[in-house]
Order: sequence, then C-alpha cells, then structure tokens
Amino acid sequence: MNFSKQLIHWYHEHKRALPWRNTTNPYYIWLSEVILQQTRVSQGLPYYERFVESYPTVDTLAAAPLEDVLKLWQGLGYYSRARNLHAAAVQVVDQGGIFPSNYKDLIKLKGVGSYTAAAIASFSYNEPVAVIDGNVYRVLARIYGIALPINSTQGVKEFQKLAQQLIDKQDPATYNQAIMEFGALQCVPKNPDCHRCPFNKECIALQQQRVEELPVKLKKTKVLNLHHHYLVTVTPAGHTFLQQRDATGIWAGLYEFPFIESAGALLPHELTQDPMVQEVYDGVRFRESVYNQEPIIHNLSHRKIHAYFWIIETDQEMPGSLTIDQARSKPLHVLMERFMTNYWK
Repeated sequence: MNFSKQLIHWYHEHKRALPWRNTTNPYYIWLSEVILQQTRVSQGLPYYERFVESYPTVDTLAAAPLEDVLKLWQGLGYYSRARNLHAAAVQVVDQGGIFPSNYKDLIKLKGVGSYTAAAIASFSYNEPVAVIDGNVYRVLARIYGIALPINSTQGVKEFQKLAQQLIDKQDPATYNQAIMEFGALQCVPKNPDCHRCPFNKECIALQQQRVEELPVKLKKTKVLNLHHHYLVTVTPAGHTFLQQRDATGIWAGLYEFPFIESAGALLPHELTQDPMVQEVYDGVRFRESVYNQEPIIHNLSHRKIHAYFWIIETDQEMPGSLTIDQARSKPLHVLMERFMTNYWK
C-alpha cells in the first residue's frame, strides 16, 4: 500500500480547520505545539488565541514578565511548559530574534524536544523529518502490528525508524499533519470505527483483533499519595496570604496558600500544634475551621494530592497580606484557582 498517499488523501477530506494550519510562521507553530502537548485541541485553542493576542511576536513574549506568562497559562497544567516557552523566546531573541530554520538547531531551544522540533521543521520549512507523538505511535502500532512498548528505548528507535521511512519526502508538512490528525479523529484510543478506516484491509491489529491492545506501554511509576493541608487566612479586612513555590519541582514558581504535609487527615488540635502554624501565626489569635471535610483529590502524573483547606480567621492584619483580587491575579496552580473560585464567588 502507498501509506503516505492514502493518509494525505484522507487528511484532505477530514482535517479540522485550525488557525495554526494556515501559517508557516515558526513562532505560531511552536506556540501551538507547546500548548497542545498533553492538552486537547478544544482546551488548547482558546489559550493559543489568547497568547497570540497578548504576545504576537517572539520578541513580545520574551519581553513579558514570567509571572504574566504563567498567569496566562493558568489552567493548562504542566507549568514547566510555560517556563520553557518563555525561556526559549528569550533564547531566540538573544540569538538575533530569528527562529532556527532546521531540526538540528530547533532542538537546541529550551524545552523543545524531538517531536516539537520535527513539527516546526516540517510545518515551517518543509524539512522531511517525521513527528512522533501519542497519535502517531497508536496509528503505526496498530496498522503495522508493532507490540514493542512505545516508552522503551528499543520501541522509540523502531517507531522513529518506521516513521521516517513512511514520511512523504515531497510533502512532509502535510504528511505529518495527516498522521497526527488520523490518530486524533479516526484511529482513536478507545472504540475506533475500524469499518470506516481506509486502512482496515491492511491493519494488522484489526486482522488479529488486537486493536484495543496496541500500542503497548510499560507500566507507570507507582503513584505517591500526598496529603496537603492548606491554611486559608482571612484577616479582619478580608485579606489573605499566599506564598510562592520554589523555582523547581511541582508547580514551580506558582502561588498557593501555606500548607502542611501530613500522612493523612488532621484534627484541629493537631493542626494548631504544628510548628509551621505556630511560627506563621506567632502572636496572632485565630480560630480555625475545615472548609472540606473530605479531601479534594487532584491527580498528577506520579502523585495524588489529597487537599484539605482550613479557614484561618485572624483577629489582626498580617504583613504581606493581599486583597482577594490581588491574590487571584497571581499565577496559581489549579487547586488554588478552583478553591478561590468556589470560596470567593
């Protein structure tokens, strides 16, 4: 079968109208690809539009304060993508303000991996380098019946080799768009409509009734359970208090309420006896109450956070406190944003 030609034919008939497909500007393509990593198109599209409106060029993005970029990113998760986005923009500007024009140089940008470099190189410069993302792994694993784990060293090499062999050398940009779109719309993870698939006669997974089994992925790292007790200060003036997380690790650089980490649920007297609480509220009279009796569960890739919010009503103002509007204007991670939205409607 002529895989690339069939795929491109399908693409021309079924592709979605998306704004980043109407340009070869590497800045816009890079922006879209970073936003769409680990993000559905329907969720990422409004973020893309807001970023383009706020920062229409790489120079404007590089000149923006990181805190503003993180605030605009808020809600997308995986905030390291936003920090790398800003750092790479600064990198491009420092190198003369012109995006690298080939895969080899693109991959040197902060946060740009092989997939993103391949996407920019092919979409902007028509360089014949194959993209490999979750959609591509799924399409190739099923059609060609490949059972190698996609997150193993050998699997990555084999899929990359096959993808590079299949790419249309004359039209790599359209081919790369086509195979990703095919995985997003036709060869979906669960219950794909194989009867309408243009490759159903050639698909090894379909012939062997292994569609749901492929692609194969090695088991993830064991999930770590964390119990966070957030201290939500409310002063007599209605102010509150936030702290900024460290520059590394989970939610790096974002703002949140001070919290205590414990092995599980805490009783009020256990909370008030904690050394951190006594230090933060030294000399301040307060009464505490639990906002949520049952923990709010927030799942991350290798962590499950059990979040408890304690309302701390103080009898006096505290240095460094913020108005509610000031607090909500800070770049917050999703747990804080959800709480503030629900508590301070």
